[in-house]
Amino acid sequence: MPTSVEYDLVEGVATITLSRPDAMNSLTAETKAELREAVERARDDTAVRAVVLTGSGRAFCAGQDLREHAANLEAGRGLAGTLEDHYEPIISALTGMPKPVIAAVNGVAAGAGFSFALACDLRIASEKASFATAFTKIGLAPDSGMSWTLQRLVGRATALELLLLAEPVRAAEALELGLVNRVVPPGELAAAAQDLAVRLAAGPTQAYGAVKAALEYAEATGLSGALAKEAELQKACVRTADHVSATKAFLQKEQPVFEGR
Repeated sequence: MPTSVEYDLVEGVATITLSRPDAMNSLTAETKAELREAVERARDDTAVRAVVLTGSGRAFCAGQDLREHAANLEAGRGLAGTLEDHYEPIISALTGMPKPVIAAVNGVAAGAGFSFALACDLRIASEKASFATAFTKIGLAPDSGMSWTLQRLVGRATALELLLLAEPVRAAEALELGLVNRVVPPGELAAAAQDLAVRLAAGPTQAYGAVKAALEYAEATGLSGALAKEAELQKACVRTADHVSATKAFLQKEQPVFEGR
């Protein structure tokens, strides 16, 4: 059966590809349901130690499919559970993933598509990529976590400018603003994302998950709370097989081999 989201697992890396290239990977109800299933599958599979999210064709993801949305409006269904059933679970699964997530942004990332990229841990962009908040262009407020993620990356003033004006941001400017970690030529994007993901997949998965948990907790608490959370996470990491073997390897002047446990 045709699918609008492809899922591939190689060398511990789950690659999730939005696959509606003729529609710029815009999000229908079917696509959103498949994407949620794929992200949650990667989250829950212990064989997955890193995740790449990308798009096919010339877009990463253009956001909500407006033809379907217009039909919902005409029928009086509004958002029809889009936020609660689709966007919110997808964002929560990406940000709460206990392993690294890389967005390989191959082209346009707009609206919820931009939000998906922001919810990933690292972003590598093609030189042809562009980013747009898009929401106010059609009289909407931000969703899919953008009000939370965007200002943490670029600051409140720049986030307000990007949200209010909704003008596109090209890859080079996105790098300057801190929206992406790296910009590469279009032909090198897939390899760059895969190389980074494989590197992370060979690392201490439990420690990576602890890093993400520590940063998320620290954003919402003071120093004393952050110290307590760090202590909790560090005690858990000390008990991992990866920490024990890596400590021995260090003392023996050998390269550690991490198994993700």
